[in-house]
Amino acid sequence: MQSPLFAYTEQQTQDRYAVQNPQLLRVALTGQDDVLARKGAMVAYQGLIDFDGEYESHSGRLTRAHTGEGLELMRCSGQGTVYLANLAQYIHVVDVEQDGMTVDSAYVLALDSTLHTEVVAVDSQYGISGSGKYQLVISGRGKVALMTSGRPLMMRVTPDRYISADADAVVAWSSALRVQMQAQTHSSGVRRRRGNTGEGWELSFLGEGFALVQPSEVMPPQNAATGQGLGAQYGIGGNGAHGQNPTNDWGR
Repeated sequence: MQSPLFAYTEQQTQDRYAVQNPQLLRVALTGQDDVLARKGAMVAYQGLIDFDGEYESHSGRLTRAHTGEGLELMRCSGQGTVYLANLAQYIHVVDVEQDGMTVDSAYVLALDSTLHTEVVAVDSQYGISGSGKYQLVISGRGKVALMTSGRPLMMRVTPDRYISADADAVVAWSSALRVQMQAQTHSSGVRRRRGNTGEGWELSFLGEGFALVQPSEVMPPQNAATGQGLGAQYGIGGNGAHGQNPTNDWGR
C-alpha cells in the first residue's frame, strides 16, 4: 500500500514531550515519572501503559464547583508512548520554573505529576468575561502542554512595557506579573463614542514575564453536551461540539 499518509510517521526523539505535529502531543514514559493528562485526551498509545482516574480531594472538588477552575485528570503510567490531543487544537510545551505560570485550566492538556496546582482569585471584586475571576497557578519544575485555538502570540512584558489583551483571548501568563482588569470603554468617553466596539474586559500585565494570547475569543467546548442520536454523538447538531461553537473552527 502506498499513500502520502506514510509521511506522518512517529517522531524519533529522546525527549519526554514532543509535538508529533502541531495538534498532537507525544509523551514518552519510562516507568518512573507519571504524566497527568486531561480525561479522554488519549488518542493512541503503545507499550505497557496504564490509565487511571486521578484522585481529587474533597476540597478540590468543592473549589472546582465553586470557581469553575480545576483539572479533571487521568494518570498515565508505565513504559511506552502515549499520544494526546483535544479537538485538533494547537499544542505547545512549556517548561515551568519556580516563578510559576498562571493559566486557564481549559487550556491544559497534560503536565508532569511532580508539578503543583492551586486555584487562586485573580481579583475578588470583578468577574472577567470568559476568563473568569479564578485561574489555575502551576508551580514547581516540570513541563506543561497547553492548547490554543490557532497559532498563538507570545508577548513579552517588561517594567517599561506593559501590555493589555482581551480577557477572552488570554491563555496563560507568568505568575510573577501584576494583573489589572479594566473595561475597554471608559465612562469619560462614552458620549463621544459613535458606537459599540464589541470589546469587553481587558487584562493588563505589568512587571517582568510573558503573556500568551490565542487568536480566538471562544472557549474550547471541553464539556459540550453530546445530546442524543448519531449526529450529536459525532459532534454535530445543535447539542454537539460544533453546534455549541458555531463561530470557531478549532482546526485552523
